[in-house]
This record gives sequence, structure tokens and C-alpha cells, in this order.
Amino acid sequence: MRTFEIRPIGVVRNHRTDVQHSDQWGAVHSTITVDERFGEACLQGLESFSHVEVLFVFDQFDEPSEPGEPQPYRGRADLPTMGIFAGRGPRRPNRIGVTCCRIDAVDGRELTVVGLDAVDGTPVIDLKPTMVEFVPTDARQPAWVSAFMSEYFDD
Repeated sequence: MRTFEIRPIGVVRNHRTDVQHSDQWGAVHSTITVDERFGEACLQGLESFSHVEVLFVFDQFDEPSEPGEPQPYRGRADLPTMGIFAGRGPRRPNRIGVTCCRIDAVDGRELTVVGLDAVDGTPVIDLKPTMVEFVPTDARQPAWVSAFMSEYFDD
């Protein structure tokens, strides 16, 4: 298979530094500073959207070992056994995370969002405005996921 090199387009700045603390992201305000190589107008037009999808790299976690057999979700014996691609955690082959965040402000190369579950210093690899045509209205998930995630974005 081909390999790809991905250069970060920016970096996350916020007050969260503990990669092990994985809940209460709902009130976290993060500022993404886009690299100057994209120019001062790189975010122009994004302010007219309510949300943005932030793609980032879980760079502050150890490189994952080769995926083996399915494991209990997040290593918790009380949760179902899942394959590597049935979860959204950081220990994945390419360590890419994606979160749909509310846009709080756009100012030059700085984008402030609410609810980004990435710690301070996380490299951002892309930004995409959230368009309703790309958001499925018939999405479903197991009930245990709703219960498990109930506090993830709490304030």
C-alpha cells in the first residue's frame, strides 16, 4: 500500500493537558491557530457556519502496536468487545481523531471552537465546515454507547 505524509495545518491551544482525562469536553474552548503558510484569509467564510469538523492527530499517545484480536472497549471489562475500527479512541493505526465542534469565533488565522476533545499542543491536520447534507439523519448506535458517552461532552 502507498504511504502518505501529512503536514499539520495548525495547532490546538486550550487548558487541557492530561491525555488520560477523557470526559467533560463540552465547555472546553480551544483556539486553533492555522499556520501562516495559508495566509491571513485562510478561514474566510467559515464564520458563516455553526460547526466545523476538526481532524487532528493523537500525537501525545504512544504509537499503537499492531491491532490484534478485538478488545473490550477502552479496556473496560464492563463494555463490549470491539474491533479496532468500531471505536473512536486514540489508539488506532493512524492516530487520527475527528470531532464536530461549535464555532465560537473566527479571527484571521485563529479559529475558536467549543467541544474539541484534543489537548493543548495537538496538531490539526484539516478543517472542514459541517454541512447538513453530510450529517445523516438516520444514524444509530448501540444503547451502551449512549450511556457510556453521556458525560463525555458534559461541562
